[in-house]
Order: sequence, then structure tokens, then C-alpha cells
Amino acid sequence: MSPLGLCLAGPTASGKSALALQLADALHDAGGIEIVSVDSAQVYRGLDIGTAKPGAAERAAVPHHLIDLLEPEQAYSAARFVHDATAAAAAIRARGRVPLLVGGTMLYFRALRQGLDPMPAADAAIRAAIDARAAAEGWPALHAELARIDPASAARLAPNDAQRIQRALEVWQLTGRPLSSFHESPAAPDAQAARAWPLVSLEPAARAWLHARIASRFDAMLAAGFVDEVRRLRARPGLRPQLPSMRCVGYRQAWAALDAGSLDGLRDAGIAATRQLAKRQITWLRSMQPRARIPADGADPLRPLADALRRCLG
Repeated sequence: MSPLGLCLAGPTASGKSALALQLADALHDAGGIEIVSVDSAQVYRGLDIGTAKPGAAERAAVPHHLIDLLEPEQAYSAARFVHDATAAAAAIRARGRVPLLVGGTMLYFRALRQGLDPMPAADAAIRAAIDARAAAEGWPALHAELARIDPASAARLAPNDAQRIQRALEVWQLTGRPLSSFHESPAAPDAQAARAWPLVSLEPAARAWLHARIASRFDAMLAAGFVDEVRRLRARPGLRPQLPSMRCVGYRQAWAALDAGSLDGLRDAGIAATRQLAKRQITWLRSMQPRARIPADGADPLRPLADALRRCLG
């Protein structure tokens, strides 16, 4: 099977978006690329600063897809992403260009390249019971319970990630299976899927390099008006902190700080949560095989990425 597109994944703040734009500029005279976002937060309108969403100039220079699809009160899923990304990539190829799928939502990459087992629908009664327990015991206690029955999922979740802890416990109660088992790779890699969606992983050799970039980016978000962005979102009558859009890293911490009436700890909380996200993303990447790894902190990451794209084109 010929490749359907090239995937560029990496932890947050590793430089994926900037590198993709550099690649687009370098290949402009060779037919060019279009970018398909693989980001579960950039699908929401109004979540701009906190998602490092490409601006108007970047989108004018290179077409971007799967950005600003939904209002923040709505929900998106891995299954819908696969449908949308496959359609976007087909349309890009029909224009004689190359789809470059760029982002850090590893579940979406996994779903695209390997598929997902069908999971049970939500059960209102079970969710209400879990919420009642959380109100009495706290989400960290339920996270500890999840760590006993599904350590793989618990390792990827923060102790106060109410939405995802609730879903993991719900799936366990409905099926007797850990949520992570629905996301596991098959025993043997799917060679056909790997050829269809070859994966390049932009990963730092030095964790300190990534941590410095995470801090710098969060500071830039704050300077750009991130807190005011969250204030505007909070003013929407249908938006609640439990919704997926507001559970995104950064937004969750800013909402909590505004609830508390003090921004004093927001910077430290946001940076710590972003570091935890990056750690989970790297853990996901190590399980996604085959992949071609490029050092994000290397001297010239553009060259190996361009080489990978040329191999993708055959």
C-alpha cells in the first residue's frame, strides 16, 4: 500500500508545528504539503492561546485542517478524528499535495494507524455513582483505585483528571476490562497500517531542554492574554469545567485559579501539568511502532524529516 500521509508526532513544546511550517516552506516548489492537525484541543473554537493554535498568517501560508471544528461545549472523539483525518488526507492527495499529520494527541495517531476496539456507550447511572463517590472521597482516591485495576491508564492521567478517571472506571464496571486494553497494540504490528501512515517522532534527547521550552511557552501564553481567554470562555453559559475542552492542560489549571480567586500558583501548576502531559506523550510514543525518531533538540531536525517525507513519497 502506498502511504496515505506522513505523521509527525511529539510531546508538547517539542517544536512540531514550527518544523512542519519549515518543511512546507522547503517543499513549496515541489508540490507542497497541507497540514492536518492531530490535536484534541485545537478542534475547539476559542481555545487559541492555550493550544498554541496556528494564527491567521500561518494558516494563510500553509493550509491547515481539523482546526476550529467545534464549539467548546461539544465533544470530539478518536473515532470522529479518524473519519475526519482520512477524508482530509484524501482531499489533499486529490489536489496533488502531501498530507502531513502533525500533533501530540497520541490516541488519535494510534486510532488512525491501528484502529480502536469498540468501547461501551456511557451509562448515566454508573457515572452518577462515580461522581457521588468522588464528591465524598475526592478524585485522587478514585485515581488510586484506578491505579490498582488499570495501572497503564492511571499512569497517563493526573489525579484530578475527573473526566478521564470517570470514563476509565465506568469502562471497567461495564466490561470488566481496563480501559487501556482497548488501546493496546496488536501482538504483531500492522505492517499495512504502518505503510499507510508512516510515523516520525520528534523527541528530545535531553528532558531538561523540553522542560525549559515548556516553561518558556507557558510564560508566553500568559503574556499573550491566556487568562483573559479563559475568562471569556467561562462567561459562556453552557461551558463547565467538567467538559473535555476545559479539561485540557492549562485551561483546567486556569479555571481552577480563577475559581480560587488567585492567580499566584497558576504558572507553577500549568508548567507542572504540561510536564506531566509531555511525559505521558513520550510514554505513548515509545509504544507506537514502527516509528522513525528525530531528536527535537538536534542540530538540524528539518533534514531528517524531509528525508522521511521523500521516503514516504517513494
